[in-house]
Amino acid sequence: MWAWQITADKKPIENIEITDMNWEVYPEGMYNVLKKFAAYPGIKKIIVTENGAAFPDTVVDGRVHDDKRTKFYQDYLAQVLRAQKDGVPVKGYYCWTLMDNFEWAEGNRPRFGLVYTDFTTQKRIMKDSGLWFKDFLRK
Repeated sequence: MWAWQITADKKPIENIEITDMNWEVYPEGMYNVLKKFAAYPGIKKIIVTENGAAFPDTVVDGRVHDDKRTKFYQDYLAQVLRAQKDGVPVKGYYCWTLMDNFEWAEGNRPRFGLVYTDFTTQKRIMKDSGLWFKDFLRK
């Protein structure tokens, strides 16, 4: 979602993409932090253990079209690959998370999963982002 963020001096910043948690989407930040960690002495491998984004999800005709989450993963994984090509020893990557779940500070509202969870019926629906991830991993 393109939205407004408020800076410390209360001035809005336009055209900043943010998640449902009001976190800025900045894929190049992944590259920057991987390069920074790789520069520390003695780093032999880096594993990204939690990367993902919450966006509002709705079920329409039994599907969850979560284009923003799919683009998030495409853009962030591109930066991980860029870092690897630049010599960063990234040896693993885990998305956050497989299924929508209970967030301690936020409850069931933020949806991070590749699989939609209906918290009333416990029915699960693979989101478009999960289908994209499945195809990505097969290739």
